[in-house]
Amino acid sequence: MARFERNQQFQPGEENADLFEHFRFEVDPGQGLLRIDKYLWHKIENASRNRIQQAARVGNILVNNLPVKQNYRVKPEDVITLVLPHPPRILEIIAENLPIDILYEDLQIIVINKAAGMVVHPGVGNLNGTLLNALKYHLLFASRHKDDESEPILVHRIDKDTSGLLVVAKNEMTQATLAREFFEHTIERKYVALVWGNLKDDAGTIRGNIGRHPKDRTVMTVFPEEDEHGKHAVTHYRVIERFRYVTLVECQLETGRTHQIRAHFKHIGHPLFSDADYGGDKILKGTTFSKYKQFVQNCFELCPRQALHAQSLGFIHPSTLKPIHFESPLPADLTALLHKWREYTSHNQEP
Repeated sequence: MARFERNQQFQPGEENADLFEHFRFEVDPGQGLLRIDKYLWHKIENASRNRIQQAARVGNILVNNLPVKQNYRVKPEDVITLVLPHPPRILEIIAENLPIDILYEDLQIIVINKAAGMVVHPGVGNLNGTLLNALKYHLLFASRHKDDESEPILVHRIDKDTSGLLVVAKNEMTQATLAREFFEHTIERKYVALVWGNLKDDAGTIRGNIGRHPKDRTVMTVFPEEDEHGKHAVTHYRVIERFRYVTLVECQLETGRTHQIRAHFKHIGHPLFSDADYGGDKILKGTTFSKYKQFVQNCFELCPRQALHAQSLGFIHPSTLKPIHFESPLPADLTALLHKWREYTSHNQEP
């Protein structure tokens, strides 16, 4: 029997839920010659032959670590690996005229600067008001790049209360191409976060598997790298500015796990400021003075969500094959929050 392994590349959750899977097959020694698209069509449940052929066309099917076309003939003991987007969910996306900030659009992609508070994808009990609802309306009625096949298709996600950049595909071929970039970690993503505490080092790397918390399935937790639980995750950071009790950092993701930055900084004792899910909505550092407590409470009210912004995004354009890069300025709530901390630390010199 051929060996088969299914490795879900993206964890379930808000950021990258169920978007892609990585398959691996070891072909039986007695397997006869067979086109690889037909072989995989029989092996992978709910995968159409067209989706498999699209994956081959963009180089997402590898045999013995080399990309092959859909007419490649499978041979005994071949090792086949495949990155395949999940089929669209059976859920109609209703077009809604909602305000969205589109930074770039062509026939293949749309790059959006998402506002905090907007959910990315409709779900059970949450069918309206999402980014995909807004993009559906845009493509039907407002886009200058008309294409009969255009449909907003997610490539990655960011949390509801995280602001910043994400790229959306306009067809399945583009989605498959960008899927490979995400799978190979060649997408460049940098975030800005305000975290509790004064970090010891000016730069560092946080490593640790990320998986669902065993007691609270709504949040993620960190397991040792050698642990069988969770998925491998790496976050690099550098300090941008220090405010004595909180620190502004830039984070670069090497992997793209759900809540990765939030869970990793919680793990090292520096949860994100105002992050209710990970304990950052409490006064974790600072003085006992009532004036300071009131100041922090005012900061929470100014930014009532995790202080996290997806600031930059870079990738290879799926059709031009040239690097493309985008930057997003800090939104008003984070800008005001940082200004408030600068003012406080400059006028209060207590240790």
